[in-house]
Amino acid sequence: MNKKDLYRPNVAMIIVSNNYPEKKEIFIAQRNDMIDMWQFPQGGIDSGEEVHEALFRELEEEIGTYKAKIVGEYPEWISYDFPDKIAKKMKPYKGQTQRYFLLKLKKSAVINLDTKHPEFDEYKFVSVDEVLGLTVSFKKDVYEKVIKYFVKEGLL
Repeated sequence: MNKKDLYRPNVAMIIVSNNYPEKKEIFIAQRNDMIDMWQFPQGGIDSGEEVHEALFRELEEEIGTYKAKIVGEYPEWISYDFPDKIAKKMKPYKGQTQRYFLLKLKKSAVINLDTKHPEFDEYKFVSVDEVLGLTVSFKKDVYEKVIKYFVKEGLL
């Protein structure tokens, strides 16, 4: 297995409410398998699947709606390593390589965490300033890099 194969291809999304851009409220969700672990929705890209297909499939699978529009995209793939405890469950992967998108929920979007395979049990919208203080520690560097990019671009 080469180095590229050690990182699971993945899409990740920073979701803003339908009040955007007037209010820059960011969606975060609490994982249902870990206490007080908040993160952005994300998920693997299936074999043969296009990135945008995976993005909207994962959006619906994780928060029960696909009703969103792409506002921005981080310009490159970004990778992180799993902590040891998670890496054991995710073999053969060492981590994930992700494509990040900034999505705005449409007015008609209804968030429903009670999906076919629920991953989250709670969600909230928080400010850009609050988000990094609430999210999982091993993803913080990636989250910070992506958020700083969208802020610099005037999108957050």
